[in-house]
Amino acid sequence: MRNNTESPSIPSNPETIPINWPAAITLWATLAASIVLVPAYAIWNDYSTSAWITFISLALLNGIAITAGYHRLWAHRAYQANVVVRFVLLVFGTMAVQNSVFVWASGHRRHHRHVDSHDEDPYAATRGFWFSHMGWMVRCYPSGKDEFSNIPDLLLDRMLQFQHQYYALLALSINFGLPFLIGFLTNDLWGVVILGGLFRLVWCHHTTFFINSLAHIWGKRPYTDTNTARDNPILAFFTYGECYHNYHHLFQYDYRNGIRWYQFDPTKWLICGLSFLGLTHDLKRIPEFKIEKARLDMQFKVAQNKLACSKLSKLETVTALKNRLAHEYDVFTAALQQWAKVKEEQIKATKHAFHNYDLLKNYKNQLAHIERQLKSQRKRVDQILEQLPDLLA
Repeated sequence: MRNNTESPSIPSNPETIPINWPAAITLWATLAASIVLVPAYAIWNDYSTSAWITFISLALLNGIAITAGYHRLWAHRAYQANVVVRFVLLVFGTMAVQNSVFVWASGHRRHHRHVDSHDEDPYAATRGFWFSHMGWMVRCYPSGKDEFSNIPDLLLDRMLQFQHQYYALLALSINFGLPFLIGFLTNDLWGVVILGGLFRLVWCHHTTFFINSLAHIWGKRPYTDTNTARDNPILAFFTYGECYHNYHHLFQYDYRNGIRWYQFDPTKWLICGLSFLGLTHDLKRIPEFKIEKARLDMQFKVAQNKLACSKLSKLETVTALKNRLAHEYDVFTAALQQWAKVKEEQIKATKHAFHNYDLLKNYKNQLAHIERQLKSQRKRVDQILEQLPDLLA
């Protein structure tokens, strides 16, 4: 629902920027109608089981189509999928009414490349919650203009070409047609249309928008503080795993957002599950070593900043912690150098792998040992961080 024509340079004062009427009408009209009609129908008629099942089912299908399809498959190419999976994701992604894949993916790639930039990031969180949530869509901001030079890979896809060309017709047909059909077949036409059609659309819109807004202002930054993206397990529950957002912004090509087994990421589980059936493949994962390196980098940065700001730097205990932290950083640096050296040797040996099976196995074991050392070191640094609050309070 973005401006589909390039806008000239326009002043940054929102009141002087033209309204994007199609997006504004869609977003505000559906929200207003939902606020009025959803409770009114519940009071006067109540919702049938079929209406609730339709709402839950279509909300899940729309949400997953955006996260697994628009986002991880097309915007980031984090995995590949066969034509059946792509078709299903495209149909229900279209039903989510978030514009064509071309528009969505090009804007999202620009967001990652220029994250937090006032002039280049289409939905920069640095411009405030309202702007990043939906304000960027309701006016024709120059930062949100459609520009497809960053999606040459997607422009060659005939299925995506068809969706982009007939997007409005497809979105309207699916959004009106499917709820009406289900409502007619279940003898609860208006209950299904209001709950499974109208409210489902508003729900899908705003849970997706939370990724651009709340996930950039609420949560933790365990991997990087170079941008506003945060990890938030509460928001991840409502966004099908998308709001482990700090990780995602540093490692955008990983098909996972929640990398731990206990982190709620149903999009990851779906993609992985489909791979066992041969329906998805080439699932990209960031090496564990790089993840541990990023976490340790942030831990050292946090600890050093806290100690540097302490007015108790002459205390013996704090001085000891500083010395321990300095030692751990030296160990960290040495581990990185050792890992890089072993990795380089492994790459060279791989060129002659048919002569060096034992050697390659030895390199693999060495790298695994270094990665285990980093995990152990992260725990030691955690212990230092745990002592800081009491000492610096």
